[in-house]
Amino acid sequence: MEVVNGTPLGADELKHLDAHWRAANYLSVGQIYLMDNPLLREPLQPEHVKPRLLGHWGTTPGLNMLYTHLSRVIARRGQDMIYVTGPGHGGPGLVANVWLEGTYSEVYPNIGRDAAGMQKLFKQFSFPGGIPSHVAPETPGSIHEGGELGYSISHAYGAAFDNPNLVVACVVGDGEAETGPLAASWHSNKFLDPTVDGAVLPILHLNGYKIANPTVLARIGDEELSALMTGYGYKPYLVEGDDPAAVHQLLAATLDTIFDEIAEIQRRAREEGVTERPRWPMIVFRTPKGWTGPKVVDGVPVEGTWRAHQVPLSAARGDAAHLAALEEWMRSYRPEELFDDSGAPQPVLTQWLPTADLRMGANPHANGGRSPRSLELPDYRDYGVKVPVPGGTTAEPTRVLGGWLRDVMTANDRHRNFRIVGPDETESNRLGAVLEVTDKVWQGEIKPVDAHLSRHGRVMEILSEHTCQGWLEGYLLTGRHGLFSCYEAFTHIVDSMVNQHAKWLAVTRELGWRRPVPSLNYLLTSHVWRQDHNGFSHQDPGFVDHVMNKRSEVVRVYLPPDANTLLSITDHCLRSRDYINVIVAGKQPGPSWLDMDAAVLHCVRGLGIWEWASNDDGDPDVVLAAAGDIPTIEVLAATSILREYLPDLKVRVVNVVNLMRLQSPKEHPHGLPDAEFDAIFTTDRPVVFAYHGYPMLIHRLTYRRTGHEHLHVRGYKEEGTTTTPFDMLVMNDMDRYHLVMDVIDRVPGLARRAATVRQQMVDILARHHEHTRRTGEDLPEVVNWEWRPA
Repeated sequence: MEVVNGTPLGADELKHLDAHWRAANYLSVGQIYLMDNPLLREPLQPEHVKPRLLGHWGTTPGLNMLYTHLSRVIARRGQDMIYVTGPGHGGPGLVANVWLEGTYSEVYPNIGRDAAGMQKLFKQFSFPGGIPSHVAPETPGSIHEGGELGYSISHAYGAAFDNPNLVVACVVGDGEAETGPLAASWHSNKFLDPTVDGAVLPILHLNGYKIANPTVLARIGDEELSALMTGYGYKPYLVEGDDPAAVHQLLAATLDTIFDEIAEIQRRAREEGVTERPRWPMIVFRTPKGWTGPKVVDGVPVEGTWRAHQVPLSAARGDAAHLAALEEWMRSYRPEELFDDSGAPQPVLTQWLPTADLRMGANPHANGGRSPRSLELPDYRDYGVKVPVPGGTTAEPTRVLGGWLRDVMTANDRHRNFRIVGPDETESNRLGAVLEVTDKVWQGEIKPVDAHLSRHGRVMEILSEHTCQGWLEGYLLTGRHGLFSCYEAFTHIVDSMVNQHAKWLAVTRELGWRRPVPSLNYLLTSHVWRQDHNGFSHQDPGFVDHVMNKRSEVVRVYLPPDANTLLSITDHCLRSRDYINVIVAGKQPGPSWLDMDAAVLHCVRGLGIWEWASNDDGDPDVVLAAAGDIPTIEVLAATSILREYLPDLKVRVVNVVNLMRLQSPKEHPHGLPDAEFDAIFTTDRPVVFAYHGYPMLIHRLTYRRTGHEHLHVRGYKEEGTTTTPFDMLVMNDMDRYHLVMDVIDRVPGLARRAATVRQQMVDILARHHEHTRRTGEDLPEVVNWEWRPA
């Protein structure tokens, strides 16, 4: 690792920087411990200390020093920069710094930059009715909470894509560096285009310990660590020490060198057309854990050990020795030099700081983007499939969507504010049309055999769902738009990341100063009912169940039954903000049921009766409902069988495209009013519901409805293997023949007079089993089935 020696800081500048750092440390400690006496104008008493001490001190002094020095870079260079903190549990440090720079009081005027404001700042931290202990949405300048580790680098790169003047300083905790998602995300540098993208400065904060153990990267030695970072494609710089004055000089010299280097990389790419992948700089920042805190507590070492991770003096309210140590610790920062008589920061702390929106806490990129712009969307109606009669046209829904997305890409190319991400599946998921107008971005070696790879592409593929998700989150939170296309079963890999993003969106809705951000849009395809070739490992529709557990004002789930409804739904999702939208759609050829006008109306309604498939005359004997493309086919096939064998049976067909419509309006803003729900599904007739995923979810969504006891749901019940498409349905009892038997079993009085029909269904299923095992194909009457109008 390279070490930049030198003393770029004169005496005055060193004094200013050190005073700022000491003030940030003082304010951080105060937030963890105090609820009164913020400036220590009187001796510290037990009642000044919070009854519950919560927070993390260990990483905070390092985060504070980095914030101080990055502010110096911004002020000297006019550099557009935001700060991403992987160790987000260092929340008190970020709050302290944005208060010092003035942003906090602008956002929260009730917390001024004076003694009264400082007292409120201290008390609110990790306190009922206050703010969380992490770098949460409430913290100005943040786009990354950091409580769940592993995503800082991918968020940072997502923010830098298509932001050519932005540098994202990204602090990676050395505990966080042990996670799988973080390990993969180092490779994001192979996707950063220095011509049109900004830059990311990773800073590995190597303070040696996690909660109770040493960290891996702190114990492998400099040679191995340097080899690791070099192997990832970075140029590592080392800044280490425990003497503040020396570290100030080292860090300033290193940052001066690095920012010159970043500027030169970008100049060469933008002015000279250099296309070779640069070796971007990064920093290994090694300082003691809990630096400047208590060195020994209760006879055991604390500073520089795992004991400094959280609250070093855990009994300060009830133990006189701890209370005295806390007061000594806080006074060691010399607060009388840092704050004036009113409690405001002295000019030595603030007069050199960046101003206006160059402050990292006030940077617009960390609040929905500097120049947020809605997408320019071509009229999706022009891309629709012609449907002369229901089922009269066959189409691959995602391939149809791909044609529209191609032109979305083109329409927004000059704005560079739309990207498609996915593991390795853009073409597999039938979205290959977008590659007619853009390539897959790739900064590595490109060989003649490669297809659709280039330095400046706008499709992003890496076989790490975590990295895809992190990239897209960072891109969206800085005001741009995107679509995440993924195999349905493997979207579960990002379940926990979805949790964090949903919580972020839920909180920001309550913060009037936070701008809305474009929605996180998932296209789940290669789904459970067409993963017969890949087998059991690829068959899992449960991502929808996971998403439906999130706050109702944040999540939306759509199951378009054909190509035209998929177009309408995707257009709606790309226009939306502050949501997580999940679209489940097939990529295999299938029937198109609705012409474009009917598809638009159906999507607006969210669910509805398909009159053209029903013969109930307003008073059904049974309701057959479907949600999902394959369930829709099976419901209509079952309806046609019932029409043939039991023509007097009155069947109502209902299709659900917006899953939230099944809920009560009390549970979800899209919920269908009870009167409308009862009118469509009835309150006393059996409802046989074929659902794309796990049946229990439909029961969860409808349990408050009047006729819930008459609802019978078929769906995926964890039965699968490598088999034929129709056999997958049979294995899960969701095929048309089981649905017909359900109707016969559920409609009062029908079982006796339709016994022979039921027996025929059993016989067909037996014939199906024998035929598939003998030929490897589905029955011809299944493969060749078409909807016939009555």
